[in-house]
Amino acid sequence: MCGITGYVGKRKAAEILLGGLARLEYRGYDSAGLAVVNGGKMNIRKKVGKVKELKAVASDVEGTVGIGHTRWATHGEPSEKNAHPHVPSDSSFALVHNGIVENYSTLREMLTRNGCTFYSETDTEVLVKLIDHIKKTESLTLQLATRKALTQVCFPFFFVIKVMRHNDALVLP
Repeated sequence: MCGITGYVGKRKAAEILLGGLARLEYRGYDSAGLAVVNGGKMNIRKKVGKVKELKAVASDVEGTVGIGHTRWATHGEPSEKNAHPHVPSDSSFALVHNGIVENYSTLREMLTRNGCTFYSETDTEVLVKLIDHIKKTESLTLQLATRKALTQVCFPFFFVIKVMRHNDALVLP
């Protein structure tokens, strides 16, 4: 089962996120990751295995806003490429997701026909690409593109988007 944590504040986000992910370990998972923004740059770290593996590569990440995720594979094998968070090609936002996108293969085929390239096997990356595709092709804000994307997605869900250019923003649909 997946776990999601987020932080907006004045303290070091990576420490808060890693602590939150550690408290979610009882739920079971195969990989963990986080995204933290610092100085307009999205810093993403992912690891297969326990949160302590992620901590070894993420404890030095600077920034005061971020999201974290533990993943139990439903689409794609346990791997760093399939671990969350996922980002679009310009890394303008990061997304973590808990749930199953039931129509992800149909959406993935449509997005591939429209020129999107996928790097993982996950339904979560499909959400990222769908939101980004709508945002760019219809010149919408991230919030409006997210709302429009959700009208095309079939799933029970919860997800969080971290916006790179707004250090204090987390979008919760």
